[in-house]
Amino acid sequence: MAQINDHYLKLKAGYLFPEIGRRVSAFCEANPDAQVIKLGIGDVTEPLAPAILEAMHQAVDEMSQHSSFRGYGPEQGYDFLREAIAEHDYQGLDVSADEIFVSDGSKCDSGNILDIFGPDNVVAVTDPVYPVYVDTNVMAGRTGEADDAGRYAGLVYIPVTAENDFTPALPDQDVDLIYLCYPNNPTGTVASRETLQSWVSYAQERNAVILYDAAYESFITESGVPHSIFEIEGAREVAIEFRSFSKKAGFTGVRCGFTVVPKDLQGKTSCGKNEAIHPLWNRRQSTKFNGASFIVQRGAAAVYSEAGQEQVKNTIDFYMENARLLRAGLEAIGIRVYGGVNAPYVWLKTPGNATSWDFFDDLLTKAHLVGTPGSGFGASGEGYFRLSAFNSRQNVEEAVKRFQGVVAS
Repeated sequence: MAQINDHYLKLKAGYLFPEIGRRVSAFCEANPDAQVIKLGIGDVTEPLAPAILEAMHQAVDEMSQHSSFRGYGPEQGYDFLREAIAEHDYQGLDVSADEIFVSDGSKCDSGNILDIFGPDNVVAVTDPVYPVYVDTNVMAGRTGEADDAGRYAGLVYIPVTAENDFTPALPDQDVDLIYLCYPNNPTGTVASRETLQSWVSYAQERNAVILYDAAYESFITESGVPHSIFEIEGAREVAIEFRSFSKKAGFTGVRCGFTVVPKDLQGKTSCGKNEAIHPLWNRRQSTKFNGASFIVQRGAAAVYSEAGQEQVKNTIDFYMENARLLRAGLEAIGIRVYGGVNAPYVWLKTPGNATSWDFFDDLLTKAHLVGTPGSGFGASGEGYFRLSAFNSRQNVEEAVKRFQGVVAS
């Protein structure tokens, strides 16, 4: 009989979002007339921009002709997209097109990147944290069992809460892989240039690698907030960056993202020899990935066209106005609110010292609203709650009224 990967059995009973879906489905089945508004999972709601659709339609037409048909593309991504990314997203940051690897999403890359790192690396995550960072390390065998609070032995957890102004403290021990996500999911907060510089310096001193998730950088509205880890001096020597078109351009159902692996970045073999990481990721992608769809990559490249940039910005502005409305509506009734200024997520303190899941159930049953319990993102998320700005204006305005009614009562 085939032996399974026992590390999967360490995973907690259910991934956060399927558990939310289970509870919502049960409620809707029992209350078929309830008009439920979902502000939980961060899925986009606005359609693709016209410039993107036009490019994808043209790509489909290309696939219908012998002269322009394409089969397997380069596993690293087509040059037309990699060059557009380098020119627009990394102008002046010394990131070349051949350091950019196009994929089917940053979620996939943030898990797949573990293929090229050894099993004995010590991993640090912020808490609360995007669950994929933790679960993929559990699957890879880098952890022990989870304790009652859901924290896994073998991981280094760095609390980020209102008490420390959502600024992660440097570990007091050596770690090898460091996950940072800014603008942050789930808290919606950002890191200052000084904070990121301290992490880069830490990684340089300890030969660590920062896995930097910048999936929400396009939602930054305040000046002076870094959009990329590569804005920080020395980051090319210690960091990998993940980005996504999912939220930026509405590609959650289309699937496209990319990872930047600088050629300056090195790791060590088990024998202590330095090795460049760029060719390892290139080999991993060439072996296990056949590249994102040509049609999808044409659509992604259109994001950088003049029309595409304007249309995508309009959609982002729409979501950020939703976030502003959520913030304002909650603050008006005395709820402590964080995020929602440089990210599409509003992170709030649950009223009355309610637990995250109790507040979830209360909000669902009394107001027919769905959010995300903070405790699902880690022990330090207990007592917090996440709301997503991805929805229609009508739903957001109605959600604010319902939310105010529940809290007021």
